[in-house]
Amino acid sequence: MNAGIKVFAPASVGNVAVGFDCLGFALDKPGDEIIARFSDKPGLRIVKITGAKGKLPYELEKNTAGFAALKLLEYLGEEKRGIELEVHKKMPCGSGLGSSAASAVAGAMAINELLGRPLEKKDLLRFAMYGEELASGGNHTDNVAPCLLGGLVLVRDNESLEAHRLPIPRGMFATVIYPKVEILTKDARNLLSKTVSLKKMVQQNANLGGLVIGLYHSDIALIGRALQDVVIEPQRAHLIPHFYEVKEAALNAGALGCSISGAGPSIFALSANSLIAENVGERMKQIYSDAGIDNTLFLSAINQAGAIKL
Repeated sequence: MNAGIKVFAPASVGNVAVGFDCLGFALDKPGDEIIARFSDKPGLRIVKITGAKGKLPYELEKNTAGFAALKLLEYLGEEKRGIELEVHKKMPCGSGLGSSAASAVAGAMAINELLGRPLEKKDLLRFAMYGEELASGGNHTDNVAPCLLGGLVLVRDNESLEAHRLPIPRGMFATVIYPKVEILTKDARNLLSKTVSLKKMVQQNANLGGLVIGLYHSDIALIGRALQDVVIEPQRAHLIPHFYEVKEAALNAGALGCSISGAGPSIFALSANSLIAENVGERMKQIYSDAGIDNTLFLSAINQAGAIKL
């Protein structure tokens, strides 16, 4: 049997406190892997799914990886080409770590690699978005863009998919705690208010601008002051057990900022270096361990590579 090719797409942190639906960064791990190989049977098929505990469908139109792959094949005029996909979920669904984005990115990239890279990596973004929209019901790129491209990415416009990588201060490290309770992105979006007060809009815009300035000037103190979500976090915090206790513990341990990763329940913190990030992680994890809530801790530099062929 043809061994095919394997790609890896990493987890990501969306929103990054002050950039709802427009800001995100990639992690080194966890992530999803997809194997793609040619087949004598015409058409695209998903032949194997692991790690999803039976939650993911094999139908292409209902599977984020399969749908992204199918849309790319249709664009290339190769939808009748015989191709098999194996989807290996190496990260939890509904975790706030961009699980659906990772699958969609991996699906599109696997096809592109298998066919000899007819498109540049950045051009795969719109095909991965088909899969992300299928899962989340919205047109937002804050997980897909960093998952594909790597780094900390600002998406200026979700319609045109205009994405810009932002600089990362040397040594900056992320801590992410995943308490094992499920929050679906669609549900977390539905509870958000459709209006924002003028005062909060001004403050949130100022914080986002401050974060960008801090990143460009490696101004750690400014980054810390800017990582304050006054709009989304207050509306979603009640969905996550012990959120404010975990946030307080992270900040007391030296984190620059701490907030909800994507729609939750994962919580991220950014620190000036890996040593602080480790201490932050110990404090965050202790809160959930003391409460008897199963959890997983991830420590990672900002992943600059994004999705890769293995």
